[in-house]
Amino acid sequence: MKAGIVGLPNVGKSTLFNCLSNAKAQSANFPFCTIEPNIGVVNVPDSRLEKLESLVNPERVLPATVEIVDIAGLVKGASKGEGLGNQFLANIRETDAILHVLRCFDDDNIIHVDGNINPIRDKETIDMELQLKDLETVDKKLDKVKRAAKTGNKEAQKEEAVLLKIKSGLEAGISVRALEFSDDDYADFVKPAQFITDKPVMYVCNVDEASATTGNAYVEKVREAVKDENAEVLVLAVGTEADINELDDYEERQMFLQDIGLKEAGSAKLIRSAYKLLNQQTYFTAGVKEVRAWTIDVGATAPQSAGVIHTDFEKGFIRAEVIAYEDYVAFGSEAKVKEAGKMRVEGKNYVVKDGDVMHFLFNV
Repeated sequence: MKAGIVGLPNVGKSTLFNCLSNAKAQSANFPFCTIEPNIGVVNVPDSRLEKLESLVNPERVLPATVEIVDIAGLVKGASKGEGLGNQFLANIRETDAILHVLRCFDDDNIIHVDGNINPIRDKETIDMELQLKDLETVDKKLDKVKRAAKTGNKEAQKEEAVLLKIKSGLEAGISVRALEFSDDDYADFVKPAQFITDKPVMYVCNVDEASATTGNAYVEKVREAVKDENAEVLVLAVGTEADINELDDYEERQMFLQDIGLKEAGSAKLIRSAYKLLNQQTYFTAGVKEVRAWTIDVGATAPQSAGVIHTDFEKGFIRAEVIAYEDYVAFGSEAKVKEAGKMRVEGKNYVVKDGDVMHFLFNV
């Protein structure tokens, strides 16, 4: 699962990407690897993992990860191939969620492609280009569906009605994610089309250091503009985050954060938010060899969760032994949890909860 960083040129996308790539955990560096020049795998900060590590004292600890893609800056006309438009749109189509960076700070030394600071206009520029691309997709689909609908095909007629709704929405400047559909229509006709403007989005307001904790007037305008989109707005002083990441000493980083009124680096909050945006959650395995966070979709069953470790675990799933994270911490060890009768045995229909500590029994 990938989250793509998008925005106009010079809004702070690459600085943010570099920030995330260099994000430091409480006591050690986050491992970070680059798959391609603009794709990074970033660890998801999770205090629960640190707690389990302190209780189990394993040989190694492996956190959950999320893939972040730094996508080239988009300009007006991208949907027609302007700038790096075609590359931009191909890259964004491959992501599962969008981190939309908006410039919400004044600085005469950093030019703005449109001459002045206006995050709402910037947002609308990108929205329009993505909507225009989705309109192309809708029109192509409608050409095919209309022919089938005319023959009396009931399924095609349903799809035509949904596509016409999307088309009129896009023409009115409304992204697909802001339109309402029945569960069946969404599953059958909207989701398979993979519209760019249907991807979940988080707006990252890049502010100056003084606005890092409270935001500013630009941020309030963004919040007002996106209130109907069901989208999260995150305030981040990207330049300041970059300065914090330059510090190697944990105590120095904490002092810097305290000075500007933050409890933790904004980059850590952003990584966790991106993970949630991608509809991901974590379960743990805990043993002396390793304590590990495993990434699963929200709503995954026990066999599906076992399959993340190895496909054989899912095929031959028998049962799962489950300890709630809170119980593990309260009793201090797996043995004491068992003694207290707090370990549960769950079958194939169990829906895994975020934070479950699990052990799978399987037979292949």
